[in-house]
Parts: sequence; C-alpha cells; structure tokens
Amino acid sequence: MSLLSVAEARERILSYFEPVAAETLPLAECAGRVLAGDVTASTELPLFDNSSMDGFALHAADSAAASPEAPRRLRVVADIPAGAQPTVSIAAGEAARIMTGAPLPDGADAVLPVEDTDFQNRVAGLPAPEHVRIFKAARPGENVRPRGMDVHTGEVILRAGHALKPQDLGVLAMLGEARVNVHHKPRVALLSSGDELLAVDAPLESGKIRDSNSYTLAALLEGAGAEVLRLGVAADRREAVEALLEKAAALQADLILSSAGVSVGAFDFVKEVVEARGRLDFWRVNMRPGKPLAFGEYRGIPFIGLPGNPVSAFVGFEVFVRPALGRLGGLKTAERLTVRVRLGEAVESDGRESYLRAEVREEAGVLVARLSGHQGSGNLLSLVRANALLIIPAGVKSAPAYQEVDAWML
Repeated sequence: MSLLSVAEARERILSYFEPVAAETLPLAECAGRVLAGDVTASTELPLFDNSSMDGFALHAADSAAASPEAPRRLRVVADIPAGAQPTVSIAAGEAARIMTGAPLPDGADAVLPVEDTDFQNRVAGLPAPEHVRIFKAARPGENVRPRGMDVHTGEVILRAGHALKPQDLGVLAMLGEARVNVHHKPRVALLSSGDELLAVDAPLESGKIRDSNSYTLAALLEGAGAEVLRLGVAADRREAVEALLEKAAALQADLILSSAGVSVGAFDFVKEVVEARGRLDFWRVNMRPGKPLAFGEYRGIPFIGLPGNPVSAFVGFEVFVRPALGRLGGLKTAERLTVRVRLGEAVESDGRESYLRAEVREEAGVLVARLSGHQGSGNLLSLVRANALLIIPAGVKSAPAYQEVDAWML
C-alpha cells in the first residue's frame, strides 16, 4: 500500500466535514465559541463625545499661550462624573471638572489633564474648585474621544467563522449584543481500544498499561472547543466495540475518535463493526510519528482512528483532528500558526514528514530549537518537556545545526 502525503490525507478528511448547526446563547457563555453569522454594529462607539482623562473640559481657545509662567484662569461651572449627563454649556472663560469617560459638555472642545492645572487633588469626594489655573495650551479635540471614533453604525465588527476571544466579548457587550448566534460545540465521542488498557486507578497487572490516551485526547478536544463524550475502553471483542459505537450513535456525536488498534491486523473487530453500518478505510500516511490512520463513518458519523502510541496519538490529533474540529465548529480557517526556528543541533529523520518534539528558546533574538528527548513514539515525557513540534519535510533525512525549519508552538 502506497503512503499518502500528510496534505492529501488531511484534505480527504476535511472534505467530509461541514459546520454543525447554530444556537443563540447569552453573551456570558460565548467565550471561545465560533460565530455563525456576521455581527453588525447597531450603534456607534463611543456612544457620545467623552473625556479620555481626568481634567477640565474647556474651550481650547481659552488656553492659548497658557504656560506655568503665564497661566490662564477659568471659572469652573460644573462637575461632571462618569455616568452623568451634563446640564450646562461651557462659555468662553469657563471650564468644567470632568472625569474619564464622562460626556463632554456642550461648548467644550478639549480636555486639559489635572496635571496641567493648579488643582491636582484627587481625594474622593472633594468638590470642584470655583476657579482653576491652567498651565498648558490645549488643542481642539485633545483628550476627547468623539462619538463614532471606533465604530460606525452598520459596520461589520466580527465575521462569521471567527472564534470569540475575551476582547470580542467586551466589544459585543459595548454594542448591547446580549445574545449571540454561534455554532454548537462539536460533540466528539472518545474511546480507547485494547485488552491491555487499565483504568488509571486500577492496580497494575503483568502485560497491562494504563489508559493515558483518553486523558490526553480529551484535554486536546476540550481545548479545541469540543464537547467530549467519554465512552471508555473497548475490549478486543466484537460486542464490546459495537456497544460503544452504538452509544456514540445514540448520543448523536458529530465525530467518533478512537485511539489504538489501527496498525495492520489489530483492528479487526472495529473494522468489522464499523463496516457493518458504514465504511472504514485504512491509510498509511507518510509521516512520523503516526503512520497508521483509519477514517470512515459509522451510522453516518465520521470516524477517525488514531494510533495507540501516546505521541503518535497526540501528533495525529494535531495534524488531522484539530483541523477537522475547526471545520465542524464553523471556523473560517483552521490553519495552524507556523513559526521559523533555527536548529540548535543536527536532527535526523527517516524521510517521512516528521514532527519532532523540541524545546524552543530565544537566544540573542533568534528562536533556537533543540530536541526535548529521544523521538520514540512511546516517549510521552519528551512531549511533556517540549514546547514545539519541528516539521521536517518529506524526503529530508537530516538537517544540520543552524538550518531554519518550520515549527508549531504548543
């Protein structure tokens, strides 16, 4: 069987997925969710002309030529805290004490900070002075945030397919968007496979290992915005595999994700069960680690089978499952940010596209990468110590120190 390139395998998988349905949620529940439609501003921001400083609102012309040696004296006719609506208009020779964020009164066209006046006492509750001396000339518009400076009514603020960040929630709150149309979290049914697997709290037995992949993969799924449906471990029996896959179908999962059992000859029961109610293809992908991969569907639900070795499962998730979740979740783009790093040592590969665990540190302004341990696919500790995956292209069997390569930061 010929080896598929990583790009071809990923494209085959991605072509199968469409975004899940949308729902409308309270804004407080939308962090990390993906917008299902564009958000258009229903108002301007700022909502009104306001002060960006604690100071005095005035006519800029009244401060012309003001200096510490020749201050200008103005009558203070109002005290305007944030949240209050001014009831006065500022005439020539007048000023109003104003707090940051407070609406600019009519007649004023600038704000002079308190530091540039003779009234710098900020004790809470202290009333405004009757007069203030100013020591600096203000320009029209200085320290004023005009209405609509940031956002215009009708402007598209956020596009469909955008994952909402904390600052996005802030601007949506400013716009009064109390409920937001977002995609559902993709529901992923997760199972491990193999008689050799023990629960994490079970006593060790000869020839057995603890099930670590379900914890790693569940955390990766949640970090990628999915809802995890933990199915447990499928024993190497047809009825055990069928029971868990039927549970995934009953839970209406959007994706079934399995680890272990995708090497040649080790997946017979899963293959038999899946193909009885769907289809399953085995691929050998030109990558290291993680060459064996299974992809198909069970009762119309996409199925991805990752290798059982811990590092292979992790890398397979990053290469294939994460972009599939992005497509399911409605992301406009699921491309991973790639950075260029300089090798701090020579590295070797077997000619497959390789994802090497490495520690990347800044040295003299340059990102330098060194392997975090031996690259065996069972060495999870080297992944714990890594903060990056170095990507060595297919066909390259060695790369010397100081050569630059692509990397995914973890």
